[in-house]
Amino acid sequence: MIKIVWLLKKADHLTDEQFKNWWLESHVPVARTAPGLRKYVVNFGRIDNLAGKPTFECEWDGVAEQWFDDEAALNVAYSRQVSTEIRADTMAHVARLERIIVEELEIPIN
Repeated sequence: MIKIVWLLKKADHLTDEQFKNWWLESHVPVARTAPGLRKYVVNFGRIDNLAGKPTFECEWDGVAEQWFDDEAALNVAYSRQVSTEIRADTMAHVARLERIIVEELEIPIN
C-alpha cells in the first residue's frame, strides 16, 4: 500500500466556506474516480485552542489522504489526462500545495 498526504493552503480570494465547498462539491467527485484509488480522506483545519498547541499558527487549511495498492497504481492514476485538468482546477483554488509520500504504521493502543 502506498499513501499520499496532500497539504493545501486555500487561495487568498476564497473564504473558508468557499474552499470547503469547492473541495467537497467540485474536486472530490472527480478525484474519487481515479483508477486504483482505494481510500480518500479530506481533513479541514479548525481553530486550535487546545492543550499542546505549538507556538505558531498552522499554515495549512486542509489535508487530503489517498491510498493506492502500489506505485504502479498511483502512476496510472496520476498519468491520465483528467489528472492534469484536476491539477489546473486545484491550482486555481489553492495558494500552496505540497505532498508527501508516506509509509503508514498503525500503532496499536492497549
